[in-house]
Amino acid sequence: MEELKERQQVAELQEEIRQLCEEKNAVVLAHYYTTGDIQECADFVGDSLALARQAAQTDADIIVMCGVHFMAETCKLLSPRKKVLVPDPAAGCSLADSCNAEDLRKWKEEHPDHLVVQYVNTTAATKALTDVVVTSGNAKKVIDQLPKDAKILFGPDYNLGAYINSVTGREMELWNGGCHVHERFSVEAIAKLKAEYPEAVVMAHLECKAPVLAMADVKGSTADMIRYAKHLRKENDANGMEPPTFIVATEAGILHELQRVCGDCRFIPVPPEMTEGNTSCGCNECQYMKMNTLQKLRDCLLNESPEVTVDEAIADDAVKPINKMLQLS
Repeated sequence: MEELKERQQVAELQEEIRQLCEEKNAVVLAHYYTTGDIQECADFVGDSLALARQAAQTDADIIVMCGVHFMAETCKLLSPRKKVLVPDPAAGCSLADSCNAEDLRKWKEEHPDHLVVQYVNTTAATKALTDVVVTSGNAKKVIDQLPKDAKILFGPDYNLGAYINSVTGREMELWNGGCHVHERFSVEAIAKLKAEYPEAVVMAHLECKAPVLAMADVKGSTADMIRYAKHLRKENDANGMEPPTFIVATEAGILHELQRVCGDCRFIPVPPEMTEGNTSCGCNECQYMKMNTLQKLRDCLLNESPEVTVDEAIADDAVKPINKMLQLS
């Protein structure tokens, strides 16, 4: 009875959100790591930069970014005339926080002859000090197009930078930052699941540590994982084979989209490494992404608040490395 009542409340909130979007000419963006009930009522679901670009192409007056704060800033950079809202402004990002603008400024001063390449998971102020931004999906392609003799500072994600060094032969200087979710995946947890499901395909995000990536059959962004799962499911179907099983090493929110597009496949989330203070029951989740709720989404649409703004002087410089990336990718 309680479960039925809860489902009804979710449906009512989702309907109200859609009505508010229509009344206010708003679009809702949901990152793959948000909860399924938010993804179900969003206009667009995807990775952060792809969402910001999709929203910029609409005629919406209001953008609501259900993700983390730097993603909303990126929306504002690409849609400066639109109002950008977030359900909870406290939804931050451990990776973006690991290298703030002052940190990067000092690093640049120590390496004045280096190009600065930053992962998109950074604040607008950090992007403003950057030469070119990359995503996990296009980092190799962008880096490959930079001069072969270029000295490069790469941040803030050490694991992504180390992977790009390994596949490009570069020797980029790496900032020692990381995502608290992807840092918790362990070789031991994957090995245990692989022993239980030997036929399973292991997919891991490039923010994972090198030993975890070494165990993966598929290494890439969330979008890469979804594309591969769809491809393999279709291939198995064409060959009269059973739907594939996947072991997934990234934030558990992606399972909602994976099940939506490949419903007859089995997706097994890799649990986090158990450490002191970590009492997870099995899924590796980002507490910041989960600060986005349907109620907060409904309230921010209704009140058109909290709003995210970016100082004009910062915005002018911060959009340049994004545009440079788009030219190279």
